[in-house]
Amino acid sequence: MSAQEERRRRAAAILTRLKEVYPGAKCALNYETPLQLLVATMLSAQCTDERVNQVTRTLFQKYRTAADFASAPREKLEEDIRPTGYYRSKAQRVQAACRKLVEDFAGEVPASMEELLTLPGVARKTANVVLGTAFGQATGIVVDTHVKRLAQRMGLSTESNPDRIERDLMALIPQKDWIPAGHLLITHGRRVCTAHRPQCDPCPVADLCPRVGVQD
Repeated sequence: MSAQEERRRRAAAILTRLKEVYPGAKCALNYETPLQLLVATMLSAQCTDERVNQVTRTLFQKYRTAADFASAPREKLEEDIRPTGYYRSKAQRVQAACRKLVEDFAGEVPASMEELLTLPGVARKTANVVLGTAFGQATGIVVDTHVKRLAQRMGLSTESNPDRIERDLMALIPQKDWIPAGHLLITHGRRVCTAHRPQCDPCPVADLCPRVGVQD
């Protein structure tokens, strides 16, 4: 068996077990529209989803359209998202992206990777979240800090660049599983395979992980 085939089989076994352990795994960000998911994902950088959800509970009542975000006084928007951290740069990016939506997409979030990547502040991770969760399009695999960590620990990728890790995972995982794979790996990374002191003893995929017990 080739090394690539071994990794492919291991990835399949890992996902099978994680599906059993986390049958309801889904995006942890609260949203009702693609625009809300886009904004929430942008705010989630260097911030917990729980904190983002606390902020967006009132934020999305105040700003309902891309035009609302685009035309808001910068200082006011900064204050509204301050608890998410890095609020000045996040406000700038959210407004720039929303202006692009208003100017080029009639205020609607586009449903294609190519168009989403034209939005300021939007890279593949954010685009994959929106496309997979809001539109049900399996165009790639979300690679956040959790997925990056697990892919490396589980021997599914030796890369450090998120885009290269995504390519490695896409080569191992069938496209029909790209969307749930992201949700499952993120959930497992939050609950068990944490950045510090991963819980290897109760881990349901410990026997499939080449780094069990190895501290990063």
